[in-house]
Amino acid sequence: MKKIVRITTVPLSLEKLLEHQLQFMNNFYQVTAVSSEGERLHKFGIQEGVKTFELGLTRKITPWQDIKAVWKLYRFLKKEQPFIVHSHTPKAGIVGMLAAKLAGVPHRLHTVAGLPLLEAKGFKRTILEKVEQLTYACATKIYPNSKGLKTIILEEKFCSATKIKVLGNGSSNGINTTYFNVNHFSNEMLSEHREKLGIEKNDFVFVFVGRLVGDKGINELINSFYAIAKENVATKLLLVGPFEDDLDPLNSETKKILSEHKQIIAVGYQQDVRPFLAISNSLVFPSYREGFPNVVMQAGAMGLPAIVSDINGCNEIISHEENGLIVAVKSEVAVCEAMRRMLNDKQLYKHLQLNARNAITSRFEQQVIWKALLNEYQSLEHVS
Repeated sequence: MKKIVRITTVPLSLEKLLEHQLQFMNNFYQVTAVSSEGERLHKFGIQEGVKTFELGLTRKITPWQDIKAVWKLYRFLKKEQPFIVHSHTPKAGIVGMLAAKLAGVPHRLHTVAGLPLLEAKGFKRTILEKVEQLTYACATKIYPNSKGLKTIILEEKFCSATKIKVLGNGSSNGINTTYFNVNHFSNEMLSEHREKLGIEKNDFVFVFVGRLVGDKGINELINSFYAIAKENVATKLLLVGPFEDDLDPLNSETKKILSEHKQIIAVGYQQDVRPFLAISNSLVFPSYREGFPNVVMQAGAMGLPAIVSDINGCNEIISHEENGLIVAVKSEVAVCEAMRRMLNDKQLYKHLQLNARNAITSRFEQQVIWKALLNEYQSLEHVS
């Protein structure tokens, strides 16, 4: 059986962005998952039934540590001699593609699920651009997980059009719409969950799922909700995700509102986000940049219309005034107005809600994405 190595910077990406995909691929190839955080990675390997290899990767710019990671991975790949090395996330991309090229791996694939450099400036942006260019130069195929990302990559001239391809309608992993289905939760379960969180029966609940950082649009979201809550006390904002103060902290005013506002409920990171989506009325996801955001698909599959920023990925999942509302990026005014419409225009809300699930099930079913990637892998078996 041919060997495939899949690499992410941290195991969380394997768990959330590629959930069960490696297990599926292991039926056809011998899959090894490479990432950092050995204990968590080992646990993932047991759950998915795949081999693992720990690599000291960080999400920050750490040149010396990265060089050591390239050397360690190079030696591992020379020993294993895989048929494919497939990387995800920027740091895993540069380390994985460079080590794979040096080791003579014939098929070096990199999935792009977002470009952090789009929000960077000055010297940092220059560095990130050079890293991206080197990653793509070492790769044999590039898979942006949205059509918008493909356009950006070509405009930036990171690689040629012949090297790049979007699988299906986009997304790195698709979505299991059987799992993400509100029918798993009875009305009694949902009532108990709302009560536990202090959500009243008639409250309209806006929910955000993701990292609570600046470039997810959290500053704009909190300020928008602050204004909305003044107009309507029967609203709640539910925040599901971890704070990351070290990488992209929120501003001090946002933190103050977060800690003091009685209508904002922050529950931290959750292994299973479905119960929180099930008790909510609308997703708000005003991110500055994305690849193809899973949470927008997850919310839609759970029957939630979404307010999203006009960026690639988001504007490929959401059609304006069909299954959600699309707003200008970094615009507090636009986010606030969209939340107001979602809350007050009952006819519009009902229309969006009725379309939400079908917009996902018809385009992004998980098995379709997995089979498209498997076809890619199998097609490479005939390439010399």
